[in-house]
Amino acid sequence: MTITLDSLEPALSVRHVLTLERVLAGEPEVVAGAGHLDRLVRWVHVAEAADVGVMLSGGEMVLTTGVLLAGDEDKQAEYIRSLHRAEAAAVVLGLGRAFPAAPDVMRRAAERCGLPMVVLHRPFPFADLTEEVQSRLVRRKFAAVSLSEAVRTELIALITAGAPLQRLLDEVARHSACPVVVTNLAHRVLGTAGERPAVDDVLRDWERIARQAWGHHPGRSGTEGEGWIRAELGGRGERWGRIVLCGYRGDTATGRLLADRAAEALVLHRMLGGGAACSWEEQSAQSLLTDLVSGVVPARQLLPRARAAGLPVNRRTFVPLVVRDGDPARLERLLRLLGLPGLVAELADGATAVLLSLPRDQDAGALAAHFATRLRTETGPDHTVVAAAEPRAAWDDVPTGLREAQHVADAVADSSAVLDLPPVVRLKDVHLRGLIRLLRDDPHVQSFAERELDGLLREGDEDLLSVLRTYLATGRNKSRTAQLHHVSRPALYRRLESIQVRLGVDLDDFEQAASVHIALLAHDAQQQ
Repeated sequence: MTITLDSLEPALSVRHVLTLERVLAGEPEVVAGAGHLDRLVRWVHVAEAADVGVMLSGGEMVLTTGVLLAGDEDKQAEYIRSLHRAEAAAVVLGLGRAFPAAPDVMRRAAERCGLPMVVLHRPFPFADLTEEVQSRLVRRKFAAVSLSEAVRTELIALITAGAPLQRLLDEVARHSACPVVVTNLAHRVLGTAGERPAVDDVLRDWERIARQAWGHHPGRSGTEGEGWIRAELGGRGERWGRIVLCGYRGDTATGRLLADRAAEALVLHRMLGGGAACSWEEQSAQSLLTDLVSGVVPARQLLPRARAAGLPVNRRTFVPLVVRDGDPARLERLLRLLGLPGLVAELADGATAVLLSLPRDQDAGALAAHFATRLRTETGPDHTVVAAAEPRAAWDDVPTGLREAQHVADAVADSSAVLDLPPVVRLKDVHLRGLIRLLRDDPHVQSFAERELDGLLREGDEDLLSVLRTYLATGRNKSRTAQLHHVSRPALYRRLESIQVRLGVDLDDFEQAASVHIALLAHDAQQQ
């Protein structure tokens, strides 16, 4: 059976201890600190001395009969203060010969300190209470260690099988039953896992939360008591990130075990992968931009992820770009060199998406052109195409812009005239080819292409289709077409005649030739 957080025995709080059957037999009554009964009990300790605090390490429920405190109010007050300084969970006073009722001095001191004070009205063997609580604590500790080792084993198995980072994080989130976030040292989110609404709630104001919680305390978290538990990522004396359990609802000790096991696995994953932490940044950007391009997730729901990934989103102009045959690492370096905020992610078929986020008072077109010019200078104009959509002022319009840029990049992917294109290619620069790319999935366009080219497509004659493609692309230049296909002019004439017969058109007629050309462009676009 898989061990999960839900299978663990509930953490023992003061409130929980007071509901145990053995404790109820002593008729417990809370006489002070009733607002602090959710404190967790780490151990049970019997102590009578006034300076009991020196024997404690925090989280203990202290049991006493007060036999050494009777008749001395100063000792009684100091006893409570000592427990408070030691961060005890609660004090339980067994009423009897020493104290037939709760002493006012102790009760008032406990109320001032916020220390839960409980009195037992019936004689009660402290041994019964310590046995009950200690056995529960030991069982829970054993279960927590078992959970920790189960997580370690499952994560190692995933790493051995070559699982990606996301798969590991999903497993950690399943065991911890809370959102899981991985960041670099600048608080930029590299990966998340857990229920999407809960993760989005965490990311919505992530930078402020992260800096407030850890920005000035590099060695500890100021929010562990609220269920935010982290473990550092790094090795050989160098830290490069952290994993955070956000809103973990188990006890802190178990959460630390889970976070530590997860951190060990992530460090091993990085080492075996041979990559650097920045590769996780690339995966994060790729996941975000892929979701934006696909449109499966509404842009508004992706806004917290974008902000947490380090992309400025407030009062910005967004410039969607798609680069053909561009190395993502080179593009990242160029953005940093030019000081342009943005995300880079490799898409399919040799395309890389670049989403620039610029202040609204800057010239987005000029900056995009500068970026493209520098890139083409480095890589050569024959190898790189930078396609762009018009700048977007609203985040909700970014997915449409990315898809438009991708269509433009696709439209010129096979073009031999890259040298004649501007540094940044837009929809208006690819003319009819670009329009066809945008409409290629429209059923009416598909039917039109099939109907116009039926005479050639039915026979499957790729040679005649190739001749027709070249003839129309060269502006119906017969000499150039014959030259490119290495055939004589008479042979070309025979092929053109065959094409016209099969299609039932006159290619010397401009309108008919244009119709066939559009159909051929649509057919080619649908095949890619």
